[in-house]
Amino acid sequence: MKVLTANSLETGEALFWNKGQWAVRFADGERFEGDEAAAPVLAQAEGQPTAVVAPYLIDVEEVEGHWVPIAFRERLRALGPSNHRQHGKQADGDADVEALVAATFVARSAGRVKLIKR
Repeated sequence: MKVLTANSLETGEALFWNKGQWAVRFADGERFEGDEAAAPVLAQAEGQPTAVVAPYLIDVEEVEGHWVPIAFRERLRALGPSNHRQHGKQADGDADVEALVAATFVARSAGRVKLIKR
């Protein structure tokens, strides 16, 4: 599965695509079956040069009923500032945030995860 992400041009905050709009919370991000399914949405997002910077797709996996990014970098982006758990998106402390914090399987890339799982 894939989620479309970018950074806000105004604030620099990580954003996640949700049915034609950008959402702040990773849990609100719309999921796509793959690159082909997400291609039209990615093209639409790339056409918003005044709203976001460098939209791209990330790999996600469902773990115990919650979606989490596979890549460690993307998990950090989804949690917000990583300097303290009381700051940013992680301060919400809801079940989706706790799933991101607890995700210990994450690796640098989907390809690396497949190697690790062997």
